Amino acid sequence: MKLPRFLISLLIAVVVAVLCFEPAAWAFCGFYVAKADTKLYNKASQVVIARDGNRTVLTMANDFQGEVKDFAMVVPVPTVLQKEQVRVAEPKIIERLDAFSAPRLVEYFDSDPCEPMYDAVRPSVPPRSAVSNESGRGRSDRSLGVTVEARFNVGEYDIVILSAKESGGLETWLKRNGYKIPRGAKNLLQPYIRSKMKFFVAKVDLNKFEESGYQFLRPLQISYQSPKFMLPIRLGMINATKEQDLIAYILSPNGGAEITNYRTVKIPSNTNIPVFVKDEFGEFYKSMFQTAYTKEAQKVGFLEYAWDMGSCDPCSADPLTPEELKQAGVFWLDDNSANNTPAPPRFRRPPTSSVFITRLHIRYTRDKFPEDPMFQATSNRESFQGRYILQHPFTGEITCPAGREYKRSLPRRFEQEAQTLAKLTNWNIQDIRNKMKLSVGNLSYSWWENFLSLLGL
Repeated sequence: MKLPRFLISLLIAVVVAVLCFEPAAWAFCGFYVAKADTKLYNKASQVVIARDGNRTVLTMANDFQGEVKDFAMVVPVPTVLQKEQVRVAEPKIIERLDAFSAPRLVEYFDSDPCEPMYDAVRPSVPPRSAVSNESGRGRSDRSLGVTVEARFNVGEYDIVILSAKESGGLETWLKRNGYKIPRGAKNLLQPYIRSKMKFFVAKVDLNKFEESGYQFLRPLQISYQSPKFMLPIRLGMINATKEQDLIAYILSPNGGAEITNYRTVKIPSNTNIPVFVKDEFGEFYKSMFQTAYTKEAQKVGFLEYAWDMGSCDPCSADPLTPEELKQAGVFWLDDNSANNTPAPPRFRRPPTSSVFITRLHIRYTRDKFPEDPMFQATSNRESFQGRYILQHPFTGEITCPAGREYKRSLPRRFEQEAQTLAKLTNWNIQDIRNKMKLSVGNLSYSWWENFLSLLGL
């Protein structure tokens, strides 16, 4: 039976209304158009922490720039690591996590205001929210208070696990053994020695690196068990002359993670901004992040994404497959569990999976962020994403009374978007207004000039 045209239109309207008016956690019915990933930053360290109970798999991306012969990594770890606890990971895994969780730009398009059911099908916009002699070396090491707990090779890396009694001896040992560490390390090493932490030390075996065929150093992944849930970032501040960015992707089985010794703040999200930002999204996000960072006195960690790994909406990248999640360190996956297979990207109401991802962005300096961040896992499965909305006006012919009312409402909407953008970024409001030139219906005009005329100015 052929349905009448009006009935087909009504059914379409009902379907759209259902999709766009779901509960807030899943009601993101816009279209993803751009993402703000780590390529925005000149120097952004990335780590992946997969943690369940006291068990941790930590993956550290290497953003080292320079000759690989000069590379040295010194990472405080809570326990002595053996060779089987260290592996080399593929950079692609961190790239996938970055793409999946990056803040994103989405867009909506206004319907024809003269079409029936306009009010019912108009997309809902979420509310704003704001090699040497070993025995001789051993005697020398002991005189420095340094003990070599383990020594092995993994991939292109030479690994040494050290314990030390005092920071001066450790600093001397590292220099004597050819590790190019920056000046000033002594003072920052001491707190870790006092807390009886060990030191994971890596440098590149040049022959193995050449044989590997890789152009860049691959991430190192370590597994350990400890009640300490933290990231030792202070050593990275030794010679830093400006702010540094850290992106932490925390994977847990139950819910989101948060920082305990600093406030965890949600990045401003779910705001409508002018459509021209589509071509300037990278600059927008950097400016917005810096504004929020300054507003919070440079002493917080920002939540940029929190979501069950089984789904995404809108999707800036497909959810990671079970095999990819294992490569990222997720060790609790049950191969026989159907819930571990991510849902299709456009699945609207996904089942919960056993992996929840939290993306935290920490910008830090020695004076504003003097302590290593400590974390805790929670059971909070509330979804959140840094998400910014472009609402395109209808630009077709407008002749009906409802259309004329719609057109009269646009200048105020545009001005609100301009004010929001200026507040988020500290960009000059007049520069923003000058970029907001557009046509609506059969009337071409500068919206700001029209807005003034409406006010009688």
